[in-house]
Amino acid sequence: MTKIGIVRHGVTHWNIEGRAQGSSDIPLNEEGLMQAERVAERLSKEEWDIVYTSDLTRAHQTAKAIAEKMDIPLRLDSRLRELGGGLIEGTTEAERVSKWGTDWRELDLKMETEASVIERGKTFIDEITGKHTGERILIVSHGAFLKRLINVVVPHFTIEESLKNTSFTSLVMADRQWDCDLYNCTAHLVRS
Repeated sequence: MTKIGIVRHGVTHWNIEGRAQGSSDIPLNEEGLMQAERVAERLSKEEWDIVYTSDLTRAHQTAKAIAEKMDIPLRLDSRLRELGGGLIEGTTEAERVSKWGTDWRELDLKMETEASVIERGKTFIDEITGKHTGERILIVSHGAFLKRLINVVVPHFTIEESLKNTSFTSLVMADRQWDCDLYNCTAHLVRS
């Protein structure tokens, strides 16, 4: 049975400041590095065959912690990058409203199109599931990209909340269709 595990990268300073990261190459902060270690510890209790990650530093740092803990191959793939934010990268919502007004989402601010994001996500999934049939594949990427990817892969699954940093989501192939059996789990971040 083919299984895909999905992890959003750990937290960055820009996440905390509410800045749009997009394709800007922002590293994890101290908390993000700790989150990466915790999700790696969690996943090391399971069997996984390979990790694919975005080549942006924040995702790569998260994936590297996982791959090293589990001693499994790590592959970088630029198709897993966050959607390109164009002119909004590095800005907060307040800064966007101040600069472009409350309807800034309606403007052409050079952001990557929805169709482009979906196409690269679909191409990636088709390729890796063909290459790794019957295997357990981890993907480490970015919140907005992963939300769109899950919507494409599991269209009957309703996403009600954004993915949290280092959350784990699990997709399984059953009866020739993908299903989501765990969404946005951060139990590994809770210390009793």
